[in-house]
Amino acid sequence: MLWRMDSPNLNMLTVTKKTGAEQFHADGQVLPFDVLGFWRWSSSDLVGNTMRGILAEYLVAYDLGVTASMRVEWDAYDLVTKQGLKVEVKSAAYLQSWHQRKLSPISFDIRPTTGWDAATNTTSAIRRRQAEVYVFALLHHQDKTTLDPLNVEQWEFFIVPALTLDNKMPNQKRISLTTLKQLNPVNAQFGEIAAVIGRLFTGQANE
Repeated sequence: MLWRMDSPNLNMLTVTKKTGAEQFHADGQVLPFDVLGFWRWSSSDLVGNTMRGILAEYLVAYDLGVTASMRVEWDAYDLVTKQGLKVEVKSAAYLQSWHQRKLSPISFDIRPTTGWDAATNTTSAIRRRQAEVYVFALLHHQDKTTLDPLNVEQWEFFIVPALTLDNKMPNQKRISLTTLKQLNPVNAQFGEIAAVIGRLFTGQANE
């Protein structure tokens, strides 16, 4: 006899924002720890490479006014402006969480990729830069005793259209800060990113 099993729903999950108060449980029996505790345990180091990169994305998203939607892990690009521009955010820092003998050299990943679509679980066959504009976020502070990644004054942002990267270095995987500055990026502080991107893309200025 052949047993028939209905196909499970394997569509992309609809994720809702957590408040931190959500409790862990055992089939409905509430346990004495919550999501906020998990966040504190897993995400308190905002200087480490992983969380610093996510924090940089959040700062840019906040500046662009697009934090109502949530970050999608491994999507082809990081953000979409209100005008539909695709944005890639890359971060770097002189200081790291671990013991250092010297400041870290600054470079950013700019490699072309085969973009993955989270909604369809498909990958593009063409290797290219998926976004239309790159925001290079540098945590520029150089004193560990006063380092604070929550202080937006310790960040600066370099904004470059992807077309510039494609024309100048179509296949390059990384770019140093020195080389990046030779491309004449627009330097912005927090609070200026949306306006700069609006000026770079004529007719798509942020309101």
